[in-house]
Order: sequence, then structure tokens, then C-alpha cells
Amino acid sequence: MTTNHSEALSEVSGITLQSMDHAAGHYENFPVASVILPRHLRVPIALIYSFARQADDFADEGDFTVEQRLRALNGFRDELDLLQAYIKPQTAFFATLGAMIRSRKLPFMPFYDLLDAFSQDVSKIRYQNHEEILDYCSRSANPIGRLLLHLYDAATPENIELSDNICSALQIINFLQDIAIDFKKNDGKQRIYMCQDELSRFGVTEQQIAGYVNASAPVDSHWQQFMQFNLQRVHALLTAGKPLGRILKGRIGFEMRMIIAGGERIIAKISRVNGDVFNHRPTLNWMDWLLILTKALLKI
Repeated sequence: MTTNHSEALSEVSGITLQSMDHAAGHYENFPVASVILPRHLRVPIALIYSFARQADDFADEGDFTVEQRLRALNGFRDELDLLQAYIKPQTAFFATLGAMIRSRKLPFMPFYDLLDAFSQDVSKIRYQNHEEILDYCSRSANPIGRLLLHLYDAATPENIELSDNICSALQIINFLQDIAIDFKKNDGKQRIYMCQDELSRFGVTEQQIAGYVNASAPVDSHWQQFMQFNLQRVHALLTAGKPLGRILKGRIGFEMRMIIAGGERIIAKISRVNGDVFNHRPTLNWMDWLLILTKALLKI
């Protein structure tokens, strides 16, 4: 790693092993080393999430310039390169991560894919169609699921396909619930993960979205129809991966069923408010968690 990259890592994040605790409470797409999981998996999973959370923060958080964000992400890439080459990394975090990767025989490519997706977040703020969104999900979300399957010794082709469906669905659900949050990111350039061709098809303009975000206009029937279309599609994608919750056994399978049920619950909440995530961003309360727990226990 060059001196500039080392400085960037320190400048942007101050990476330490304590960042694992930060990741555990901050990464939304997936559960993080919960007490449900077997004890021997909690530290490896926390390390994976810490890597993902820190890299995601490089792309999204703080008041850093584009150059600073990309330099920090490139610093992470350089650390991965050192690990792959069996060379000692320059940070304590990557030394710990590398030891875990080696001991658990994890592939490196999912880590590189995550960095590629987060680098894309810095520069790409519009997505033309659903294929582009799925391509992004294949690098921003699916790698986490694949790494978990490797940890579970369950990375069969069938399970990977099911996991990819679940992870992509969860990523898109996050896009749908966080439209207003994403719109305010990227130095005021309004990042929109909604498909441009579908916004046009349903008669929704970016000016309208700005009005929804700023609470200067209520959502109309065009937006409601657009959101219902997206909710139905993402529900079908999540359902396509649902068998994985029954294939995986024990506490791991239970955790997966909790994840899926949580995604279903968020979809239901967005649908109930006719897609008005601007005034009613979905949150899970104790009744929701009780329903999620019941579905996971009953495998439904």
C-alpha cells in the first residue's frame, strides 16, 4: 500500500478493531452476529460486516470529497491485495480480517465486489433500468450472502442462487424505504436508485420526487402505482429465495427465516401507506418482531 493510501485510511475512518461494534449497529441489509447464531460464527460475521460498513461509509458518510472517498476505498483494495499475496497488511483490522479469511477458507472476490459497488456509489447516481439495479445488487449485497454461506459450509450452487435472490431483494427493499435519504446524498446531486425507464413509464419526474422529499407536495397516484409495481416485483424476488430458510438447518436457518420475514414485513408496511415512504418510512415495532419471530418458528 502506498503512503497516500495509508493516510487516506486514517484520514477517513480511523480504522480500529472497535469499528466492529459500530458495524454491528449500523449495517441494515443483514443481521450482524446476533445471539441467535452459533458462537463460533459471531466474530467472523462481525468482521465481514465491519469491512462492509466501513467501506460503505467511505462512499456515503461525512463531508469528504469524491477523491477522498475513492482514495479510502482504494486503500482497502490495496490491503486486500496484500492479504492475497501473503504480505502483512498495514492495519490491525486487515491483519485480523486476513487471519479469519485464511482460517475459514473464504474467497476474496466477494470483498473486492463490495468495494467495486461502493466505488460505484461515489460516481453513479442514476440507473437506467432494472438490469442495472440487479447488477449493482450483485456486488453490493449478494457478496455478503455468499460469504455467509461459505462460513456455514453451505455454498452450493442452489443455495447461492437462493441467497442472491434474498440479498438482492433486501437491497432493493432498502432502496425503496430510503428514497428520501438517498436523494439527499452524494454532495447534493440526488442519488436515485429507482429505474429511470420505469419512472418515465409511470409518469413520475425527478422534480416530483424532490417535492415529495421536501414535503412540498403529497404523493399522487402515479407514484403510488410506481411503488406498488416495485413492491410486487421485489416481493416475488424475496419469495424466490425463501426456500433457503428451510434448507439451512438449526439456528442458521432460523436466522435466515427471520431475515426473510423482516423483509416481508417492510414490504407490507410500505404497501399499507401506498408507497409514501417520505412521510411514513417503515420501522419495525415489537408487534412486528413478534410476527417475524412467529413466522420464523413456524417456517411460514
